[in-house]
Amino acid sequence: MTSKTIANGIVRAVVTLSLLGLGLFFLYKIQTVIIYIIISLLLTMVGSPIMDFLKRKFKFKNTLATLTVLSIYALILFGFFVMFIPLINSQATHFSLLDSKAFSIQMHQLIDELKSFLETNGINTNQLLDKNNITKFFNFNFISIFLNSLLNAISNLGMGIASCFFITFFMLKDRIIFTRLFRKAIPNNYEDQILNSLEKIDHLLLRYFSGILLQLLIVFILYFVVLLIFGVENAMIIAFICAILNIIPYVGPLIASILALVLTLLGDFNGVVTPEMLYNAVYVLIGFFVVQFIDNNFSQPMIFSNSTNSHPLEIFLVILIFGFLFGVTGMIIAVPCYTILKVIGKEFFPNNKFIHSLTKDL
Repeated sequence: MTSKTIANGIVRAVVTLSLLGLGLFFLYKIQTVIIYIIISLLLTMVGSPIMDFLKRKFKFKNTLATLTVLSIYALILFGFFVMFIPLINSQATHFSLLDSKAFSIQMHQLIDELKSFLETNGINTNQLLDKNNITKFFNFNFISIFLNSLLNAISNLGMGIASCFFITFFMLKDRIIFTRLFRKAIPNNYEDQILNSLEKIDHLLLRYFSGILLQLLIVFILYFVVLLIFGVENAMIIAFICAILNIIPYVGPLIASILALVLTLLGDFNGVVTPEMLYNAVYVLIGFFVVQFIDNNFSQPMIFSNSTNSHPLEIFLVILIFGFLFGVTGMIIAVPCYTILKVIGKEFFPNNKFIHSLTKDL
């Protein structure tokens, strides 16, 4: 092997790694667009059988059937937003009564009463409260910042919904053209592997999303029971929101618990903070932790492991890696993307020992 051959090999390796790095960076920068496309693909998968039924049973034209499916999606989405109106109205009323400075003073007074109670029972509050600086967490001037962030999130959500509907329209309307182009673009040598991969991916993802819906239903019912037990206002809507947040692995349940705590406090708020309000909120928080314990130790392992045929530790590491790479979005798409990669690996590299060990149950 000559020095020229070695140099050429090094140059090719550097160029390949650079292109790979640029490709990953590009994917990272357009991750929002990729999410829109993935959501549109899922909506297309769900809407295609409905379109076929409308065209076969009612003789709808292709465009009319597409618009009908999108109208169904829009009505479902509108129904979800209508569900939140009572919650928004009630919380707006409670926010109008909220004086953040007075609220902060009341919370400090409650802390002082707690310190007096603990000292009466021989507990050193300097170590328990003062050194940990717990009172710094009771500054409620963040509310205006939170509202501004909420408005920005609503704006981004609106743009995302419009983008997904636009992409889905053309995927449904021209799906036959896209399918034909895709088949033509497939190399003849790999046609069988690619078509088999698509079939397996479709089957596994259908199982996965069916499992997710079952998990959300279980969590929703448990959250709803907890909120009903402690008489929280708008229990069904709050339980529904918290169940949806559960889609985000590990982080979502924590956000749901904090949201339930805040909404429970505001639900009983009439301008004055009372110990009973805090006790009720703490009880709700404990109830949510119990629900999440049940979900983390029973529902999630069963759904993720059985639907994707992967070990729970394998799933945990994949979610962790995708979370570090792409944030919360990465955590949501981690399991579906990993499942797709496993299927592709099994079809194209069946003799690789490492891939075979990961995909032997597929």
